Amino acid sequence: MKLGLLMALLTFSFKNTYSQKLKTGPQVLSFHSDVDDTEQPYAIYIPKSFSEKKTYPLVVMLHGAGSNHRLALKRVFGKSNQPGENDVEASLYFPKWKDVEYIVVSPLARGTMGYQGVAEKDVWDMIADVKKRFSIDEDRTYLTGLSMGGGGTMWLGLTRPDFWAAIAPVCPAPPAATEIYLENATNLNVHFFQGTDDPAVKVEGTRKWVEDFKKVGAKVQYAEYPGVKHDSWVNAYKDEFIFSWFNKFVRDKYPSKVKLSTAQLKYNKAYWVEIVDKEVGKTAKVNAHFKNKNQLDITTENVNVLSIDILDHPNFNKKSAMQLNIDGQNISVFGLANGQVLLKNNDRWAVGKRPEMGSIKNQTTEGPMSEIIADRQIYVYGTEGNPTKEELEKRRKIAEQAADWSFYRGDFLGRVMVFPRVLSDKEVRPSDIERSNLILFGDASTNSVIAKYADKLPMSLKKGNEASLTYIYPNGKRYILINSGLPFWEIPDNATGLAALLRSSSKMGVLQGLGDWVLYDSAINNVIGTGLFDKNWQLTDKDKELLKNTGKVDLK
Repeated sequence: MKLGLLMALLTFSFKNTYSQKLKTGPQVLSFHSDVDDTEQPYAIYIPKSFSEKKTYPLVVMLHGAGSNHRLALKRVFGKSNQPGENDVEASLYFPKWKDVEYIVVSPLARGTMGYQGVAEKDVWDMIADVKKRFSIDEDRTYLTGLSMGGGGTMWLGLTRPDFWAAIAPVCPAPPAATEIYLENATNLNVHFFQGTDDPAVKVEGTRKWVEDFKKVGAKVQYAEYPGVKHDSWVNAYKDEFIFSWFNKFVRDKYPSKVKLSTAQLKYNKAYWVEIVDKEVGKTAKVNAHFKNKNQLDITTENVNVLSIDILDHPNFNKKSAMQLNIDGQNISVFGLANGQVLLKNNDRWAVGKRPEMGSIKNQTTEGPMSEIIADRQIYVYGTEGNPTKEELEKRRKIAEQAADWSFYRGDFLGRVMVFPRVLSDKEVRPSDIERSNLILFGDASTNSVIAKYADKLPMSLKKGNEASLTYIYPNGKRYILINSGLPFWEIPDNATGLAALLRSSSKMGVLQGLGDWVLYDSAINNVIGTGLFDKNWQLTDKDKELLKNTGKVDLK
């Protein structure tokens, strides 16, 4: 026994003496991304007095267009480039700066592509990696960013409002559809920063966002810098100001009032409110308010199933019945057990069990087509039909062209560093099907993977048509995208401005805004039809009629 105890003590001592520990200060770490099986870097600051016994607040900093994670970490600490120094040179080192008792992180986010899709997933994957390494105070987690990163701050802040104690967008350029989620700011602490002479992000736009945030109840501060152009971050982050501002706020997990608005079920939760099911293609809204102890008023729009997690809410008393008024209907509820939800049927609400959502549109698989590239993706060309060597090469090149995210877009925009795999149908493994979204080219006669799913698919392109039929369809917890006929990127893309430049990082960008399916006829150089599948992933009667009348599509 004594020998065993001695060996255990020696082993413990050895591990604690020689175990590798991260140094303090600024540095670069990485996480493994299953989007394309790459290691993705992120810059991190670890306080000088770091202790594994302590829990630390976290600040997430999002870089702007044409920048990177290393520069972003310097910026949030108020460090600009030296006179005559360009961004490439400034990225080579970290200067000394004042210590703060925060862990601070900044993702690379694949370069200049905005903070939706893959880059958005990278932010959350980075945060998950940080939480594995360090003890993070989940009630003191903060978000900031500049320019494109300021827009990303608004997007990630509004789509996951209950995650953050406060957010701080600097000269923000928000992505499309941000306005849909504006009401989610009701309980957010927000600080905007903007220069009056900014040529890239107009001051009038930021002023409007400030007023819009105030109107929905957000607690907003705004700093405007006269004469400053698109470098308002120099003022915003000067002398580590942002850390002292963040230090004022702690997340309220159970606010008395919650507003939740979403166009997608992937963004279906805020605080103690969750939209479990909604009307397809419509923005769902919930306004929930505890008027008094055990007195809850709720109004909804386009919501079918609603969950309220109030068992630990300070305004809920488990020992007595709660008076719930939802959409004008009074319901007496004596507690809500785990798994119980509010269900609407024929405009009447009742308490019931959470429904099974696996075979219908849900939080994991709802579409639209652009969701196919928001996660792990593989591009698959077909080898069936006895193609000639030249034809097989043509099929392969189409898939490779679709998968080429990293083409050079000029010195400022650079390359987007997403590297998905390209496989033939013969090379696709069961693990690929289980883990990946599959972008499939051809039809059942040319691609054996499409043939595998042919009986389940709702439609196919008729042979001999100079057209393009592209649609998304669920495959377990993943998606497949069928592209028959012409390559989908020949569909006209009329978007202009910064959003179009960011979308140009992927051929899939042309499918944004086109729903779950699109039929394109090259002869008239126009989209014939586009739409959404219904809740059960079937074509609507109206869309069936449209497609039938084209003579180009076989319907199941």
